Amino acid sequence: MTACPTDPLAKKHCQPCEGDVEKLTSQQIQPLLTQVPLWQVGETGDALQRKFKFRDFVSALAFLNRVGEIAEDEQHHPDLHLTGYRHVVIEITTHAIGGLSENDFILAAKIDSTAPQ
Repeated sequence: MTACPTDPLAKKHCQPCEGDVEKLTSQQIQPLLTQVPLWQVGETGDALQRKFKFRDFVSALAFLNRVGEIAEDEQHHPDLHLTGYRHVVIEITTHAIGGLSENDFILAAKIDSTAPQ
């Protein structure tokens, strides 16, 4: 199940963050996580993570390029990992606060809207 462009998170835009917002609490994270159900909170609780598997290197790289365009448009940049020529892992966190903010969930929803099903 991927996010639909009509999902509330996918319609929002990331807000600039220079460390002037608080990290989300686990109670605040849970309702947002239901809107991006293919993402998981990482072991430390400070990042979102999703894994993708593509049929080949070219498809994986094309997807990463689309993610890069979305990230640049939103001015919120995830960590992107391409391994084994077709395995992609995306990790999203708000670096300025060392944890999760609504921006992370907005970016995850936008990535889901472009991800292959």
